[in-house]
Amino acid sequence: MLSSLALIFIVGLSAAGICKAIKLPRIIGMLAVGAVLGPYVLNLLDPSILGISSELRKMALVIILIKAGLSLNVRDLKEVGRPAILMSFLPAVFEMLGCMLIAPPLLGISLTESALVGAVLGAVSPAVVVPKMVQLIEQKLGTNKKIPQLILAGASLDDVFVIVLFSVFLGMNSGDGVSLIKFADIPISIITGVVGGILVGIILSLVFEWSYKHSRLIKNSMKVVLILGSAFSLVAFEDLVAKWFAFSGLIAVMSMACTVQLKSIKSVSERLSQKFGKIWIAAEVILFVLVGAAVDLRYTLSAGLPALFLILGALVFRSVGVAISLVKTNLNRKERLFCVIAYLPKATVQAAIGSVPLAMGLKCGNLALSVAVLSIVVTAPLGAFLMEITQNKLLDKE
Repeated sequence: MLSSLALIFIVGLSAAGICKAIKLPRIIGMLAVGAVLGPYVLNLLDPSILGISSELRKMALVIILIKAGLSLNVRDLKEVGRPAILMSFLPAVFEMLGCMLIAPPLLGISLTESALVGAVLGAVSPAVVVPKMVQLIEQKLGTNKKIPQLILAGASLDDVFVIVLFSVFLGMNSGDGVSLIKFADIPISIITGVVGGILVGIILSLVFEWSYKHSRLIKNSMKVVLILGSAFSLVAFEDLVAKWFAFSGLIAVMSMACTVQLKSIKSVSERLSQKFGKIWIAAEVILFVLVGAAVDLRYTLSAGLPALFLILGALVFRSVGVAISLVKTNLNRKERLFCVIAYLPKATVQAAIGSVPLAMGLKCGNLALSVAVLSIVVTAPLGAFLMEITQNKLLDKE
């Protein structure tokens, strides 16, 4: 395991550095390293690492969501309002509708199977989008109109919506029928996640305030450990209560970090944000190298041109959904185009759920996995690259 971690860090960071030197996003190098080192090419990664890959990826995602919450101004989030709510579900709905229109004639599958494939495709990747939006907030690009905050909020909620719909369509294709209770899980998981995160954030803030009044007994490094422990507990709590009620651990993590930032002294929250930024350097490598390792290139090659046309066609529908979400906002055409680009990348959710239909023995399982893998290969580098080269041209600096 240690040799695998050494490979992930050294080769992953080296590839990221090379990509940055030639003006490409770092993520491209890390994804490529993961695909090459993974079990489907050189097979140099220890099976024990791959066995806990999903947990490691989730830990890395938790770290960047904490960083995002500590960087996000809650007042800005309130100002974003309606467009952020629409961005959390409308683009995904349009993409699923696009799949349901395109897939049956193109791939010869049923409407319910098309809906399931659309749900696999529907989620934007927080792993790609969130770090970029945090970077834009720090660089003050687009922040005069709260564009990074808008995308950050929408992308964070988007995943909850898509994963619940995926479970609904999975049940339909396996013969369980449609359950209205599943649809109710969407608002319930968001509300309980926000409330749970706020409560934990308030407790942490009170502890930090007590420490500040008593000769700063809890140092910033210890605060980082406490925040991390609380965040991991919230994510674990999601699985613990899944039988009784819906709860989104990742939304809880972000709302907890927002609460800590809002209730802490500004200098303290800024130092905490910097520390999580440093932790993210290592977490980012683990996340994207392991996402790359989950990509089976054989499925990418077997998917063929019809699957590629499906993905590109669905992205057109998704872009229409983003455009409609931004109607009656003060964003100009360039800024709206950047929002469309920011909603292109797919990675973490597709890597997590793409293989589920195949594992359940569904007829469309092989296709769902092929489309999921191909969408990661195509959209994650493309979206990251387009955001990198257009951010200064499409967004104004505050």
